[in-house]
Amino acid sequence: MERYEPLKIEQKWQKIWEETEAYKATEESGKPKMMLAEMFPYPSGAGLHVGHVRNFTIVDVLTRFYRQQGLNTLRPFGYDTFGLPAENYAIKTGTAPQEITKINIDNFRKQAKRLGYAIDWSREINTSDPEYYKWTQWCFLQLYKKGLAYQKESYQWWCPVDQTVLANEQVENGKCWRCGHEVEKKKMKQWFFKITEYADELLEEIDNLEWPDKIKTMQRNWIGRSVGAEIDFEVTNGAPHITVFTTRPDTIYGATFLVVAPEYPKLESLLTDDTREEVLSYKATSLKKSEIERQENKEKTGVFTGSYAINPATKEKIPIWVADYVLSGYGTGAIMAVPDMDDRDREFAETMDLPIVKTELCDRDLFGTPKVTYRMRDWLISRQRYWGCPIPIAYDKDGNPHPIPEDQLPVLIPEVDDYKPDNSGRSALAKAKDWLKVTIDGEEMTRETDTLDGYACSSWYLWRYASPHDKDAAWDPEAIKYWEPLDYYCGGDHAVAHLLYIRFWCKFFADEGYLPFREPIKRLLYNGYINAPDGKKMSKSKGNVIDPLDVINEGYGADTLRTYEMFIGPYDLDAAWDPRSVGGVYRFLNRCWNLKAESKEDKNIVARNKVIKKVTEDIHRYSFNTAVASLMEYVNELYKTGASKEDLTTLAKLLKPFAPHLASEILEKLDSDDEWPTWDEKYLASDTVEVVVQVNGKLRAKLTVSTSDLSDEDKLTKLALENPNVKKFISGEPKKIIIPKKAKLINIVA
Repeated sequence: MERYEPLKIEQKWQKIWEETEAYKATEESGKPKMMLAEMFPYPSGAGLHVGHVRNFTIVDVLTRFYRQQGLNTLRPFGYDTFGLPAENYAIKTGTAPQEITKINIDNFRKQAKRLGYAIDWSREINTSDPEYYKWTQWCFLQLYKKGLAYQKESYQWWCPVDQTVLANEQVENGKCWRCGHEVEKKKMKQWFFKITEYADELLEEIDNLEWPDKIKTMQRNWIGRSVGAEIDFEVTNGAPHITVFTTRPDTIYGATFLVVAPEYPKLESLLTDDTREEVLSYKATSLKKSEIERQENKEKTGVFTGSYAINPATKEKIPIWVADYVLSGYGTGAIMAVPDMDDRDREFAETMDLPIVKTELCDRDLFGTPKVTYRMRDWLISRQRYWGCPIPIAYDKDGNPHPIPEDQLPVLIPEVDDYKPDNSGRSALAKAKDWLKVTIDGEEMTRETDTLDGYACSSWYLWRYASPHDKDAAWDPEAIKYWEPLDYYCGGDHAVAHLLYIRFWCKFFADEGYLPFREPIKRLLYNGYINAPDGKKMSKSKGNVIDPLDVINEGYGADTLRTYEMFIGPYDLDAAWDPRSVGGVYRFLNRCWNLKAESKEDKNIVARNKVIKKVTEDIHRYSFNTAVASLMEYVNELYKTGASKEDLTTLAKLLKPFAPHLASEILEKLDSDDEWPTWDEKYLASDTVEVVVQVNGKLRAKLTVSTSDLSDEDKLTKLALENPNVKKFISGEPKKIIIPKKAKLINIVA
């Protein structure tokens, strides 16, 4: 018997697929299309780990499944290459980010090919390739033209070591997520995208998305739409009035104090000589906390500003406090505190010994101006980094911004000797003196030294996949019309930010006439993590990362790894890596290989039709683990009864999405195509049926009987009368027994 040698088989088929460009997709109008993609990875030096394999294999199973069903499938691939890891490595070693990125991509590509993924490699994209980021810059300019890319001063998290602005999610326990150094808040002029312009549509369309409920809930919460009113409170010391936002203007009679955020822009005007030092000290302490910490802090803290406001309803003088449980980005950064109606206000009032009065509700429209606010802020996109997409803006001698003309794109990343930010906090781009100078409309200007947040590069790449090497446009309208929107998107990270940003850009470019749809993704699959055997998350720092090539090269092969990761549990739940189960899947594939078509009779028609239906329906509902389990049961049955050629052909076709190399080898030996099999319902009819028994018109029992006994009235009568649940309602011989034909009913008249 020929031995199962996975590495030999896999090498053979990977070579065939590469040489024949088996998975290269074209715009064929004769077939329905299916486009699938994963959230593309950051190619770190560590390469792919088995967690990536789960994510990528889900996409591959679906790609192959639909391909076998005759659809024109496209499964592209790409790399999200800008960001701090490569920049920090460059600062540490002097190695250009461009160099290390190329090495990492080569490694990722090699790993993906060894895993046998059905990728159209002609559509590979890399966000740090000028061919790509030229069009990221073009996207920025379209937003800029419409006033949706703008500058403003605001407090931002600043890492003094990495010398860059950080987003809220990049601050962990008051420290930078990359270097671990304590961060600080710094007021800076930054670039923003006005995502709030689309807040209502982003929120309203969530209900129509075929996405997991938990992701839709997270998006709703992130947008955080609140309907209420803005109310002006006069300040007694002559300072500018304070405008508060409240969702309950009808509770104004219970407002006994105001609270402003530590970042409140008019805070200075509220301070007195006696309170200034304490308030500014409290502000400095508050700015070191993340907004999450401020919201979760159970112990309320705050300082009296020394000023008072007039409640417009009661005309009473009420104190103005500063407290960090109020956030500057929500509403106006100031609230009216109604401790009788709000738990946080009550806790603060009790801590500070402030009055709490019984609230008398009034007409909602009596005070204030109707207003809608959002928890979501405009998207901060400035980064003080060298390794990012340069923002295509230059400044004249007066500091006014001007867009770089489109015919001067791309604004290339210059070569520098030192990748550290300069002493003023600007990125290393500021050190490229010749690069900084640019002439626009005959005037010499200075280039912007900030680069774009990496999320900008990943907000449009799905459309670039349709025509990845187009030199004349970001995407080809005809290719977009054929392939997009994306049918399946799979990932295990970026539940909110990335998915909101890509939806925002889609709506904007639809408004500008560049896209024929307003939602970029039809179906979203959000997979769980593969954790280390001890249940902890895999990370390079913990030394518990498992390299897929190590598993493959141990002799298990890629098919075992792929099938194991689909069998490990429901795709959307976390699972711990179990080396023993890997061996179990390898033994299953061995059994598939060793099955021979020895049966001359077709004994397994029913079992074969059942497994075709089960695996097909399981894949359609993304229950990959139960699909594999059904194949295992089918193989067990074939070993008991003996397998026919039809049995083996069916097994290989159903196995191919999970173990494509082994399945291809079996199908070649059987001289068969890989067209997905269909089932015949007539073989799936149950050999038993349920018959209802009524006594005097009331249900008394349900009998399970053989279909062959349905026409045997004597047997049905005997089974009914012997049933204990029927016996207790009959005394003596029944008057009549009625068994209607084909009704699956026995009616006894007692």
